Amino acid sequence: MKKGLGLLSVALLASAVATGVQAKTKTLVYCSEASPEGFNPQLFTTGTTFDASSQTIFDRLVEFKRGTTEIEPGLATSWDVSADGKTYTFHLRKGVKFQSNKTFTPTRDFDADDVVFSFERMLDKKNPYHDVSGGSYEYFDGMGMDTLIKKITKVDKYTVKFELSQPNSPFLADMAMDFASIFSAEQANKLLKEGTPAVLDQDPVGTGPFAKVAYRKDSVIRYTANKSYWRGAPKIDRLVFSITPDASVRYAKLKANECQVMPFPNPADLKEMAKDPNIKLMHQAGLNVGYLAFNVTHKPFDKLKVRQALSLAINKKAIIDAIYQGAGQVAKNPIPPTMWSYNDKVKDYPYDPAKAKELLKEAGESHFNTTLWAMPVQRPYNPNARRMAEMIQADWKKVGVNAKIKSYEWGEYLKRARQGEADTILMGWTGDNGDPDNFLNVLLSCEAVGNSNYGRWCYKPFDEIVQKAARVSDKAERTKLYEKAQVIFKQQAPWVTIAHSVVYEPIRKEVHGYKVDPFGKHIFYGVSLDN
Repeated sequence: MKKGLGLLSVALLASAVATGVQAKTKTLVYCSEASPEGFNPQLFTTGTTFDASSQTIFDRLVEFKRGTTEIEPGLATSWDVSADGKTYTFHLRKGVKFQSNKTFTPTRDFDADDVVFSFERMLDKKNPYHDVSGGSYEYFDGMGMDTLIKKITKVDKYTVKFELSQPNSPFLADMAMDFASIFSAEQANKLLKEGTPAVLDQDPVGTGPFAKVAYRKDSVIRYTANKSYWRGAPKIDRLVFSITPDASVRYAKLKANECQVMPFPNPADLKEMAKDPNIKLMHQAGLNVGYLAFNVTHKPFDKLKVRQALSLAINKKAIIDAIYQGAGQVAKNPIPPTMWSYNDKVKDYPYDPAKAKELLKEAGESHFNTTLWAMPVQRPYNPNARRMAEMIQADWKKVGVNAKIKSYEWGEYLKRARQGEADTILMGWTGDNGDPDNFLNVLLSCEAVGNSNYGRWCYKPFDEIVQKAARVSDKAERTKLYEKAQVIFKQQAPWVTIAHSVVYEPIRKEVHGYKVDPFGKHIFYGVSLDN
């Protein structure tokens, strides 16, 4: 397809594949739910962006085995850890090729310079790329990587050493996360000399399975297979993201074979999907949580009794029945029950409007106005944020709290949320690495305020436990610490924990080898199509 052709061309191409007209060129069309915020996964946190960038264009030193939470070698073939747990030495894979694009053709293979550049950009405020495209590294900073990593050293062309300020048990799993994707230092240097460094964040080359060819916002992203990929060429020749925000439209396209994979189906459509012989409805328990965060820097949410009262005022069972329709369960902890260290002894706030009114009166806040932000996108942890917000709005009105519902385009929503504009906000999280630290630290630590801690809750007794747990290597001891942290969290009520969901992935019968990712991403390497 020529650059500039739209969704009609995408549909025709998919149809051609289905009828065998282009048997020699296999094109998979994925009906994605939104436009990515950009193509640099260091700068963002959404699965939409990761699907379009880190899981297509890039690789990392360490990877998760597809469909699991287990780590395996990636661009590093092996690694050594010092006895004190503070030095990690990575031995790099040789002969790995970078992709090319219209403006850049690499002259060398991947090596240590690329690793050092990729991390130094985030770590070193004096790095010429640090402030490019806003210089906001939400994961890296929110996880405390900026203080954890003391130094990155190129030992030789194929060896890199990371020196940490303290032991950190999740460090290897963190290295498999999307923010740790490896860029081409050669491309970065070329663009810097040309005075266009921001191009790196929109048109990067990586070592991953697919190379980005073209992008039109809110319409389409086109990729071509990286035939020189070090793991072996992908089994599909072209990958197309047909950006389709409406779940009903995505489903219609899937039925018509205009796309072969779609995310985030409407719960109401699941029974029909399961009966369709042309669709395979894949599913598994999600490593996720949907929640409402109180901005504790906005009055009256700085008052514990107000947060507890509004937790008691929400009928979570009614929300589960109406919004998730059998695909979710009430959440009481900020980590899912499928994750180790989940504390099942924690008691949730029951639905008790009378008690809620009593606490609001005790807090001197019997009647007040506020805002309630609703996500503009669907996620397994929240299939319909607008409807959920309306139900919460109605529940709060019964106890004397008037909430005005607000929303923005997804990128703007996240930007404003990080800046602390919301009073209360519906959000959620799908785990990135299988470690409780990825929930309790990334979403609720003091370090994460201004990043993924949207409620700006910084509570030292909780924070000290979570930080200690990251330094401890013994899993049993870490479990006890995380269990204690969950008790503190529930008592302090910075969130209303709403739901953990089952993740459903409908795909066409012609698709083979697709695996539901426990981290909620959509990965197309290893996937094949019938001729």
